[in-house]
Amino acid sequence: MATPPPTGPLVTRDTLRTQLGELGVRPGETLLVHSSLSSLGWVNGGAVAVVRGLLDALGPEGTLVVPTQTGDLSDPVLWRKPPIPPEWWAAIRATMPAYDPRITPARGVGVVPETVRTWPGALRSAHPQTSFAAVGPRAAEVTEGHAPDCRLGEHSPLAKLEATGARVLLLGAGYASCTSFHLAEYRIPSPRVAVGRPGPKGWETVTEVSISSDRFDELGYDFERDRPVVRGKVGAAEARLFPVADAVAYAERWLAVHRPREEEFPHPPV
Repeated sequence: MATPPPTGPLVTRDTLRTQLGELGVRPGETLLVHSSLSSLGWVNGGAVAVVRGLLDALGPEGTLVVPTQTGDLSDPVLWRKPPIPPEWWAAIRATMPAYDPRITPARGVGVVPETVRTWPGALRSAHPQTSFAAVGPRAAEVTEGHAPDCRLGEHSPLAKLEATGARVLLLGAGYASCTSFHLAEYRIPSPRVAVGRPGPKGWETVTEVSISSDRFDELGYDFERDRPVVRGKVGAAEARLFPVADAVAYAERWLAVHRPREEEFPHPPV
């Protein structure tokens, strides 16, 4: 059986730069990007072309930021994809390599963030489960000081992105991927949970705010209805562009009403 031809459109570095500019991406700004490579169409050059197109649109004074999370550095009792036999749990905890921002690959966030992580000059924040990587003049400012007991709160890159007027670009990704909403979880009454992970001296447990993307799609729908969100197409992908600060402020009010934090949510399975 003949292999069917790829579905389009044909997307290149130049078309990405042009269409991102038409969407409203500004040279010199700081942009937090959540992306789906497959949603764009047939990209000539794959993730490398996407990163180059983003950097072209931002220009030499702009800074590109992506999530480079490592949810697999977690307690195996929580793993569901696939579940791990209980008799393995102790050995896994004892031998799991600790996070190293230079070499630990991102997981579950797509190939574009992993490409940014390894980009020349990229910097990466220090949190062992919810790091961010950045390329550009403000990369150090964004990534420094990510506290080990603050996944996505006041001492994470999200708070710095909010304070500096950064914007979010959802590039073929939905609101369930919008990490900015998590910052709001730290600003409303919040349950706390024990989070296990490998550390430099062996297995460790820290107490953290319980975070969950439950109902973020619904939150995003209401946010888009009530607040200015730039929408358009980049390649075949739906794209959305909005300020981090707007997303956080709206989510604070919405979550307090629609998903009260006295409820407990399970840790997302890995």
